[in-house]
Amino acid sequence: MRKLLPAILATILTACTGLPEGVESVEAVDPERYLGTWYEIARLDHSFERGLSDVTATYGTREDGGISVLNRGYSVDDAEWSQAQGKAYPLQEGDYSQLKVSFFGPFYGGYNVIALDPDYRWAMVVGPNRGYLWILAREPSLQSAVLEALVAQAAALDFPIDELIYVDHGIAP
Repeated sequence: MRKLLPAILATILTACTGLPEGVESVEAVDPERYLGTWYEIARLDHSFERGLSDVTATYGTREDGGISVLNRGYSVDDAEWSQAQGKAYPLQEGDYSQLKVSFFGPFYGGYNVIALDPDYRWAMVVGPNRGYLWILAREPSLQSAVLEALVAQAAALDFPIDELIYVDHGIAP
């Protein structure tokens, strides 16, 4: 049993970083083009983002070859900014379409880019299961036709689009 424990633990930890069944990541993501600030346009609800407006994710380079992550949002109820700093690494060397992201310790979650504008103006990202979905853009808003197409793509992949939260921007002081 002692010999199996590391293998079991590794399996459990990596299970949180994969893709939902039947969902594929984009073919390639250029990390240099992906870096910078993205505005959250829509998301599925999670306690770590509940009640936040003006949500952004800013990605940068790390000295160890990974990607720095700064998620930030404004709580109207608390009248204050909330932020979380993390780090991300490709699941397979050189493939930035599937990352493992950590905001605390050795625990990683999946960050899988499943749709990406050729000009890197918008992206759709999912976690390891259909409970995690984000639509991101380089601007605080997204053309309605593009947003509708991304939501339709998510629906076709069986994500619960009726539970999407559309994020307000411009509320924070």
